[in-house]
Amino acid sequence: MDKKILLKLGLTNVQAEIFDCLLQNGPLKASDIARKTKRPRGVTYKGLEELIDLGLISKKESKSSVTLFIVEHPANLEKVLEYREKELNKTKREFTASLPDLISSYNLINNKPGVKFYEGQDGFRRVLEDTLTSKTEICLLLDKSALQKEEEFRKINSWYKNRREQLGIPKRIIRIGADPFHEPNSNLDYKKITNIRYLNKHLVQFKSAIQIYDNKVSFQVINKEHLVSIIIENKNIYEINKFIFNSLWNEAGEKKTSSSAS
Repeated sequence: MDKKILLKLGLTNVQAEIFDCLLQNGPLKASDIARKTKRPRGVTYKGLEELIDLGLISKKESKSSVTLFIVEHPANLEKVLEYREKELNKTKREFTASLPDLISSYNLINNKPGVKFYEGQDGFRRVLEDTLTSKTEICLLLDKSALQKEEEFRKINSWYKNRREQLGIPKRIIRIGADPFHEPNSNLDYKKITNIRYLNKHLVQFKSAIQIYDNKVSFQVINKEHLVSIIIENKNIYEINKFIFNSLWNEAGEKKTSSSAS
């Protein structure tokens, strides 16, 4: 059998040589296979076990109690191909998930803003998780239309609020266009690390949130139909957004903290 085909299917050189040897010669002892393939016995035994795991060969005891190795039907190679395809698809998914981090590292090395782009609820949660790495504080700016009522958003927000409370990360929040309110059952420990101000501006609802922390700025378009999350890591972009936030903070009115904030 053409060794190149076996290699393209994902077999190693040793595996391909052993498989072809058994295909050409029939059942053989491990020592005979090592001699014919000119491979050390240890390498040969390892290759035999790997081929057994792949379902390409099997072993049986001869009448003289000697173990013989037998090649399985070549059609089993198709199963190997299917397995390789599944592994490739898995690797592709993992690569796609890690690509934003790779691009960010590349951009930072080349003095470009590190940008990570995510879509869907998983990306939304990943961005929230990133804010929990803050060593200083988190500054959040959002309008009232970003406060979704859908169950999935409430669950994520509840998890995030509890986790931030456990980590003790302080947060300042500016709500644009939202009316101040107070819930008496809000957690006291949570209120110690959260300060909310309300900016009574009549703006077009942008259904977005901006979080500013540790030389990073995250943007989240909180729309159930199209959920987009972006993290930009750049000191200058961070500084200008922090300046804008502090300016609005000074303009906003300070009210009692509500437990529904994130």
